[in-house]
Amino acid sequence: MTQPFTLVGIARPRPERAEELKQLLLSFVAPTRRESGCLEYHFHEDHDEPGVFVFYEAWRTRADLDAHLELPHMRAFWESRMDYLTTDLEIRYLAMHSPYELADRA
Repeated sequence: MTQPFTLVGIARPRPERAEELKQLLLSFVAPTRRESGCLEYHFHEDHDEPGVFVFYEAWRTRADLDAHLELPHMRAFWESRMDYLTTDLEIRYLAMHSPYELADRA
């Protein structure tokens, strides 16, 4: 297997919309994990900066991520994201240097 296509995103919500955004992002977890090509999908809240949300995604390929982003609920979120955020999403694409083997996942 080639290395996964991985990203980390940071969302800084408007204080009055933070809980609503949290629930929306949580609603994406289960269906995303069932998508073809999704290897990892995790949603976090920053321990040192409560109210800042961080998500970690690993996809089999960039094409798998692109297919995910074209789903209706993801397109709707992308179009309305600034209704929830103080600044646009910070997204970092990562090059994994450590081995990634599906057999190691228990």
